Amino acid sequence: MNTPKELRYSEEHEWVKTEGDKVRIGITDFAQSELGDIVFVELPEVGDEVTADEPFGSVESVKTVSELYAPISGKIVEINEELSDSPEFVNESPYEKAWMIVVEPSDSSEMDNLMSAEQYEEMVKED
Repeated sequence: MNTPKELRYSEEHEWVKTEGDKVRIGITDFAQSELGDIVFVELPEVGDEVTADEPFGSVESVKTVSELYAPISGKIVEINEELSDSPEFVNESPYEKAWMIVVEPSDSSEMDNLMSAEQYEEMVKED
């Protein structure tokens, strides 16, 4: 399992990368491996608001459809358009090519609720 140390993680298996005053969000290597081959990714629109712990989209694999949960609240300023044509990026490159949305956080203190890589790995082991 690949868990980059510089990222933060949610209990719903999303990763968060701080980029200045914005955050980039995707699903973890563990999540994509549990889901299997991803065949479709549904994302919101730029300008939409997301709320921490609320669904913002979904990923469909050959096995199941899973909701994507926002790890923090804010306004979507960018979405990864490439995923509509290449959903397999989620399996091939969950941290580089398969980021999903970029959010301008409305409450940066919500970052404190996210886990470090070590804490996330520990949570996954316990499941």
